[in-house]
Amino acid sequence: MAKKPTSNQPATKPAEPTWQSHPSTYFGGQAEIDEVDLVARDMEAKWGADRLRLMVDPELRAKFDSQRHKLDRAIWYGSLDDVRTEARRMIVAWLALDRKATEMGRERLKPTVWEIPLSNGTVAALVRYNEDVKDVSADSRWVQIYTMDEIGRLIAGFPEIVRAKEIWKGAEITQVKTNIMKDRNALEQSMADLNDPMPF
Repeated sequence: MAKKPTSNQPATKPAEPTWQSHPSTYFGGQAEIDEVDLVARDMEAKWGADRLRLMVDPELRAKFDSQRHKLDRAIWYGSLDDVRTEARRMIVAWLALDRKATEMGRERLKPTVWEIPLSNGTVAALVRYNEDVKDVSADSRWVQIYTMDEIGRLIAGFPEIVRAKEIWKGAEITQVKTNIMKDRNALEQSMADLNDPMPF
């Protein structure tokens, strides 16, 4: 049994979760996490990015969020048994939300809309045409909508990305950086423009 720390002896977290300490346990744990990710992707394809939890009652939403927190703790601090237990419970939690939203007659994500959560907590909704914008449902989320024409213009605006894709077949974009000095110069110019006389 682990010794409980006294009030003047702070608890210390392990240097790394024990499930990652050996290849056999690492692969076992990662397989469980992969299974959760597959279910989560299916739910997002069906309901939208981070939308399903908002479509059920607060009590069930709180239980879901609590289970997600338990899985995160198991991944960061736990053993293989911890990861396996919490990952399988997480799948049950996803399915419980799916079942409840279906029972409540909630509207699924329209097939004309693709959604992806962004690192800043917002959601990008992709549609083919302007007329498909009406199919996007915000549902208390911060959603930015992009048409395929806009995506094309964004790609054209970053020729370095296009070049990287041409040189390295199958290359994946993991991060995009901007030129800070260029952005600063643009900002200074826009501030200077504010002091221009009114054109009318």
